[in-house]
Amino acid sequence: MRLIHFIGTLLCAVAIGFGAAASAVAAAEPKDGVQYLTLPQAQNTGAGNKVEVTEFFAYSCPHCNSFEPLLAAWVKQQGDNIVFKRVHVSGGPAALAQQKLFYTLDALGLLESHHLKAFNAMHVERLRFASDEAVFDWAAKAGIDRARFVDAYMAPFGMPAKLRRSERMMADYRIDSWPTIAVGGRYLTSPSQAGTGAPGLQSAQTETQLQQSALSVMDFLVAKAKAEKK
Repeated sequence: MRLIHFIGTLLCAVAIGFGAAASAVAAAEPKDGVQYLTLPQAQNTGAGNKVEVTEFFAYSCPHCNSFEPLLAAWVKQQGDNIVFKRVHVSGGPAALAQQKLFYTLDALGLLESHHLKAFNAMHVERLRFASDEAVFDWAAKAGIDRARFVDAYMAPFGMPAKLRRSERMMADYRIDSWPTIAVGGRYLTSPSQAGTGAPGLQSAQTETQLQQSALSVMDFLVAKAKAEKK
């Protein structure tokens, strides 16, 4: 009898363990309206069979600066699974030079080599990039041909079109804070959004933990968007 009782107790414990594990997995799955949001109307991405991931950011944003190294590593890890894009948000006249800096680096094919340098200039060197001349001076010191940079920066048609597209995308994706990550033209998340859960949970997490939560939600959303393409 004792053996039968022991086996019964053991089986019960195993069942409870499996149940707890299943509950933990279910609890860990990001929830729409909590750790991420779904746009009422999906946006066209033109990414084909891949999943487009777009970061809305600003060079002046300290949280964007802090998130950049982890995000860059995540993008590299994703490889050909995604198409990654960035949109520098508009922030009025004070941020216009920073926004034009980003789109000039993009036009010249210098984002990979100078994107992090631009963040460092603002958050480590404490440059404000409050004027065109300040941006030109930094670009020259950063090893970029000044004349070539100025020509792209002042492009009479290309630059205004990029700035208008940035504003249009912010409106289409309903962006009101940054950094925000859009996945598959339909889902939105961010470190602050991904850290949402039980009351008091977000306040107990460090910024790095919130960023790691965002990357986990992004993994989930990329898989979800990819499955929806099939």
